[in-house]
Amino acid sequence: MDEEISDHPPHHDSSVHSSSYIPAEKDIEFLQRDELRPIRIGLELLKPELIQKEEHIKSTIVVFGSARLREPVVAKQALHIAEEEAAQAPDDRIRQQQVAIAKRRLELAKYYDVAREFGRLVSSICQIGGHCHYVIVTGGGPGIMEGANRGAADVKAKSIGLNIALPHEQHPNPYITPRLSFQFHYFAIRKMHFLIRAKALVAFPGGFGTVDELFETLTLLQTRKIKSLIVVLIGRDFWERLINWQLLVEYGLITQADLDLFHYAETAQEAWDLIARHNGVPTA
Repeated sequence: MDEEISDHPPHHDSSVHSSSYIPAEKDIEFLQRDELRPIRIGLELLKPELIQKEEHIKSTIVVFGSARLREPVVAKQALHIAEEEAAQAPDDRIRQQQVAIAKRRLELAKYYDVAREFGRLVSSICQIGGHCHYVIVTGGGPGIMEGANRGAADVKAKSIGLNIALPHEQHPNPYITPRLSFQFHYFAIRKMHFLIRAKALVAFPGGFGTVDELFETLTLLQTRKIKSLIVVLIGRDFWERLINWQLLVEYGLITQADLDLFHYAETAQEAWDLIARHNGVPTA
C-alpha cells in the first residue's frame, strides 16, 4: 500500500515558531544583543527628542538635588520616629546617629519648599499662551526633584522627568507631566537630554548624583563645549562647606575666573532673577 503523501513540506510549523521568523523590530531578544547596542542608544536618544518636539518644548531649566530631602512635614515626622526609636535604646550608637542625621535633614528640608516655589514661579512666567519655554526638567525621583515638578504642577504647567533604570526599584514622582515622563537605560543618553535644551542648571543640596551632574556641567562650560547655560547653586553655606573652591584655585587646578562659572542664590526668586538676566528674559 502506498504511503500517504502530505500536502505540507516538512518542518512547516516549527519554522513559523522559530525566533528567526520574528521580524527584527518585534524581536526583543534580538534587540537586546550586545551587537545592537548602537541601535538601542540611538533609539533612546531619539524617542524623548521626538516627544519633546511634539509637546513643543523649546527650552528647559534643569533642577538637581537630593532625593532624600523631603518636605518639612515629612522630615519632622522622620525625626520624631528616629527620636522615639533612640529613646528605647539610649546606648545604641547607630540610633543616635540616625537622630543626628534626621535633624540635619530637617534643616535642609526648607529647600524642598524652595524647589517647589522655583518650579511654580518659572512655570507661571514662562508657560503662557501655549508657549513651553524654560520648562522644569528633573531626574524624575522624589525629594528636591519632586518639589520642582510639583511646583510646575501647582500652576498646571508642563514639567519633565528623566528617570533611570536602577537595580533597586524606582518610580517617577507623581507630579511629572505623564507625556513627558521618560525612563532611560543609559546614563550617558540621559545626561545628554538634561542639557540639550537647557538654559540653566539649578543645583540644590544633594549627594553623588547632584555633584556628578554639577561638575560635569561645569567642565562642559569650562571647556566651552556649551556656552549659553548658567549654573545656580542654591544654599551658599552648604556648597561652600561641601567644596573648597578656593583650594582648587590655590593649587592651580582651576583658575580664579572659573569661579565665575556658577552663582549662588538662597530663594526661588533670586535664582530666577539670575537666570532671567543671563538670558535676557523680563523678570515681571
